[in-house]
Amino acid sequence: MTTIQHWINGTLAQGADTATQPVFNPATGAEQAQVVLGGSAEVDAAVQAASAAFETWSESSLAQRTQVMFAFRQLLVEHEEELGRIISTEHGKTVDDARGEIVRGREVVEFACGLGDVLKGSFSDQVSRGVDVHNFRQPLGVVAGITPFNFPAMVPLWMHPIAIATGNTFILKPSERDPSAANFVADLYQQAGLPDGVFNVVHGGKDAVDAILTHPGIEAVSFVGSTPIAKYVHEQATAHGKRVQALGGAKNHAVVLPDADLEFAANHITAGAYGSAGERCMAVSVAVAVGDAADGLVEVLERKAREVRVGPGDAPGTDMGPLVTKAAQERVENAVATAATQGATVVVDGRGLKVDGHERGFFTGPSLLDHITTEMDAYKEELFGPVLAIVRAESLDQAIELINANPYGNGTALFTGSGEAARRFQRKIKVGMIGINVPVPVPMSYYSFGGWKDSLIGDSPIHGPEGIRFYTRPKVVTTRWPQPTQQLTAGFNFPTSS
Repeated sequence: MTTIQHWINGTLAQGADTATQPVFNPATGAEQAQVVLGGSAEVDAAVQAASAAFETWSESSLAQRTQVMFAFRQLLVEHEEELGRIISTEHGKTVDDARGEIVRGREVVEFACGLGDVLKGSFSDQVSRGVDVHNFRQPLGVVAGITPFNFPAMVPLWMHPIAIATGNTFILKPSERDPSAANFVADLYQQAGLPDGVFNVVHGGKDAVDAILTHPGIEAVSFVGSTPIAKYVHEQATAHGKRVQALGGAKNHAVVLPDADLEFAANHITAGAYGSAGERCMAVSVAVAVGDAADGLVEVLERKAREVRVGPGDAPGTDMGPLVTKAAQERVENAVATAATQGATVVVDGRGLKVDGHERGFFTGPSLLDHITTEMDAYKEELFGPVLAIVRAESLDQAIELINANPYGNGTALFTGSGEAARRFQRKIKVGMIGINVPVPVPMSYYSFGGWKDSLIGDSPIHGPEGIRFYTRPKVVTTRWPQPTQQLTAGFNFPTSS
């Protein structure tokens, strides 16, 4: 049985605590490895290594940092298939889906390769007689990322390349459900020439998280996960004087107007709802059918849902793999049963699906629920599974009001052929990321990722320009170089420009 260890100061480490947790293959239901669970001792060891590395890495040149990032980016390209299969084996998503998340994470590395331009400061000449002002940004120190199971490569890649490229050192606490991708990335960094101690991995659960949130040697924490935990992370870390990025949960709506191409809309909503078994914070979980679009949309969505091919993530032709754990499978299937008892119409029932040769896997099929109301649990809860709920609205304005009343504000989409409707929607909607005829509107790496309301706790989104600001702090320098013979009188009044 493989034991997945921590990665501290450039080498694998068992840690002081011998506790472990099983890692399953969701397609077979079989235990395939054990991951060591760290706590305060392991976090402290990682902080000590990262602190020592920061002394030299923070003084490294921009050229040295970008050279590492270019090499790391190339290694991600060369090992994309291997890393994708590691993710698929532990998470359950298809290999192609896993490769897709690697590509989207790699885009942040590519953004980090160009930080020489982004980090340029500004200079103001002669702001007063003989006085100039310039500014620049410097790294914070040791920073940490706490990341979820659903994107074991992409979400960490939204954090550590920018943190490292700006001169910080990094500690990653990945999900204990699929931990191997983090160690694989650590090895790629080492191959790319990153000095030991700059990137570290500590595996574990709540003990490791709490140690990160309270350790005095960690300057900032980035988190992606559920809203209750995001609130906890934000409260604890800020109480201990740290900067915090805390991204929470979601309930993403896709609105379909009567003028939309229903085949096109349904095709993309189906992919957005059932891709990665719905285990995405940007998954489409609610389709809002407006007016006359409703019956026709349901008909096409039903056909599309029944066409989804469910199977092991490494099997050719699979569209959707299993859920990550048995508990997740049971939770999602119970949610479908509850929706039926609360009055929803179960158009497609994915419960009880068995995949030949993988009968013990954590599979459930796509479920499609019609006539969902905002009072039902299937609407209020973040199900994080392959369940698409259909809510009917009479108008675009009613759809906007419905979405704005929802406590989450991560992503939303509108399917329409009307530019006027699209413009009205994107201006009135209280959601951070919007797609127009795009079901999963994840921004490119040079824009920032983050929602509104309960989807973002605090005020700091992730990656892009916001990532630069989060992992650095500014200095402003006011300079005077008087001539040797020049006599300047120091005033007791507050200085002004003249």
